[in-house]
Amino acid sequence: MNLNLKNAWRKDKTSNSLSEVYSSVKVPQNGNFWRKYLAFAGPGLMVAVGYMDPGNWATDIAGGAQFGYTLLSVILISNIFAMVLQHLSVKLGVVAERDLAQACRDHFSPTTNFILWIFCEIAIAACDLAEVIGSAIALNLLFHIPLTWGIVITTVDVLVILLLQAKGFRWIESIVGGLIFIILACFIYELVISKPAVNELLGGLVPKAEIIQNPAMLYIAIGILGATVMPHNLYLHSSIVQTRDYPRDTKGKKEAIKFATLDSTVSLMLAFFINGAILILAAATFHVSGNHDVADIHDAYKMLTPILGASMASIVFAIALLASGQNSTLTGTLAGQIVMEGFLNIKLKPWLRRLITRLIAVIPALIVAILYGEKGTTELLVLSQVILSMQLSFAVVPLVMFTNDKAKMGEFVNKPFLKVCVWIISFIIIILNVYLLYQTFFGQDI
Repeated sequence: MNLNLKNAWRKDKTSNSLSEVYSSVKVPQNGNFWRKYLAFAGPGLMVAVGYMDPGNWATDIAGGAQFGYTLLSVILISNIFAMVLQHLSVKLGVVAERDLAQACRDHFSPTTNFILWIFCEIAIAACDLAEVIGSAIALNLLFHIPLTWGIVITTVDVLVILLLQAKGFRWIESIVGGLIFIILACFIYELVISKPAVNELLGGLVPKAEIIQNPAMLYIAIGILGATVMPHNLYLHSSIVQTRDYPRDTKGKKEAIKFATLDSTVSLMLAFFINGAILILAAATFHVSGNHDVADIHDAYKMLTPILGASMASIVFAIALLASGQNSTLTGTLAGQIVMEGFLNIKLKPWLRRLITRLIAVIPALIVAILYGEKGTTELLVLSQVILSMQLSFAVVPLVMFTNDKAKMGEFVNKPFLKVCVWIISFIIIILNVYLLYQTFFGQDI
């Protein structure tokens, strides 16, 4: 890092982000484009996981069942927002050599940092809650395991994560990539058998005025936005991009930003396809057959096979849900470690940090499953998305501030056009999330 950038940050970091895997993945210095791209590929897939977690499923199913293909444009716009924000996350990690949590600790007062850390931990717990419930629902649908036992079983994956990271960060990236392609294959199958109306589908990608004019449609549209752009991904991506062993000079950083942005953009295109596929499946199956009130993963599972007449439809749907839940768990627990170490500079043993993250999500999920069963866990899933929406602004605004600051970013500072775009995106996210919170807590039933 050049001297000017070092002076722009209040103090030097005490350690590298995720120090156990920092700069551990080799990047060929003289390789061709594809060899370099493959060396940087991986973090984008881990980030894309957060954009297709079980929390997204509920909003996508509800949107497709009630309004057909209309809200596809909202998923597309949300994904474009996500691509821009993840690019900023990459820039911060590569240029400042800090993750977003470390950058906040460096810039803000201890009190502000503590508040930001608390908000972020609540958001990660809420996100993990969605993954725990999603995995438990999938185990229940596939193997008839009671929800309570399904929730307990999901705690075991902590040990799997530890085993994998000890073998190298590429192992975790490979598992995540493999699970994403299982989800992808499942939804390609679902789309083929559901036979969506292609013209209506393409028409749904164009934004329509009625999305804003219809309160019920707007409410679900904001839910889709809140479930798509994940706050913990901004912390995660700015950290894991530093696992690559690229030269920490101007040329090396430019190349790292180029390939890491390409990696995340391609991965988020996959996430767009999967999110879109869930909504398209709901539109082609439930909306067309008049089942407009399907807004629940359980209902969707039960009705897919009878409506489509394909015995595998429901099973494939549940397999994709299980893969989605497990994948999100891997990245959520990692984000928890990054956030605690970054904001507080507290180093816990990775197994202890992940166990704490897991228990914070498992305990409320267990209590709700025991007391209220299936209906309660579905409502808890929706609540987790509202909590994530609340946290989103607290992650986006610092990220935009830092990457727009020439003193902190030097020649890598956002160009004027990008500066304007990212503030517009931030403003839209804040306004829509305030509206979502108002409707959730004070609005009338729509």
